[in-house]
Amino acid sequence: MEVKVLDINGKETGRKVQLSDSVFGIEPNNHAVYLDVKQYLANQRQGTHKAKERAEVAGSTRKIKKQKGTGTARAGSAKSPVFKGGGTIFGPRPRSYSFKLNKSLKRLARKSAFSLKAKESNLIVVEDFTFEAPSTKKFISFLGALGLENKKSLIVLGDSNKNVYLSSRNLKASNVVTNSELSTYAILNANNLVLLEGSLEGIEENLSK
Repeated sequence: MEVKVLDINGKETGRKVQLSDSVFGIEPNNHAVYLDVKQYLANQRQGTHKAKERAEVAGSTRKIKKQKGTGTARAGSAKSPVFKGGGTIFGPRPRSYSFKLNKSLKRLARKSAFSLKAKESNLIVVEDFTFEAPSTKKFISFLGALGLENKKSLIVLGDSNKNVYLSSRNLKASNVVTNSELSTYAILNANNLVLLEGSLEGIEENLSK
């Protein structure tokens, strides 16, 4: 598929780029996307939750009443889960929520995400640019020229560009990454995807393996 190349001011350069149909034009696999996003969100969980169990709560271990003759159930410790202040039964313990996915499935998920953005016409290609110094004002002007000001957007760079990254850091709605940092979640979480020309070769090379 052919896409027009825009400049930093949002105007057409008169050039077009050919996007690989094997990356940007496949039939999206929703289940692969689901699994990859699920793994990403699972990896964000710290898993440090913990509830005190019977052996860990503070309290006396003496038998609180005699075994027989009270007319109620027998009880051996105030730390029993059936009493207020007692331990928690099967409470949460620290654990890792991460799980493994095959590389081929993760590549399929990212290609599906790119294809969805292309199908919805929410994909823009912009020629490579940089700033002489970090400037949030210039970055906002760039977004405004593309009609993306105050919209959730993902800008994908070919190589690390410190000035562009620092210019965007104060803007909650915009996220700047390199093509090696892309994730299915980041692609789908943005309303609009902005690809710099220099990122296309790396994206297609990584996903065509």
